[in-house]
Amino acid sequence: MPVKDLIEYIARNLVDSPDEVRVEEIPEGHETVLELRVAAADLGKIIGRQGRTARALRTLLAAAAGRKHAHAVLEIVE
Repeated sequence: MPVKDLIEYIARNLVDSPDEVRVEEIPEGHETVLELRVAAADLGKIIGRQGRTARALRTLLAAAAGRKHAHAVLEIVE
């Protein structure tokens, strides 16, 4: 499963408005930036208490990208 699809799948299952989840993949040099956009009301659910959910998403992204010998960064866009 591509890392973009993994992040999108997890995000859709965390929010109340899954149709508004967008993940854009932007290659930048030797790394890939994934921009995650959700509805404003769901932003807190993606970030989580003290950023725990966002940190967990970034950890999963790093593990999935590492399996493909790649480097990826997750940015949560408001």
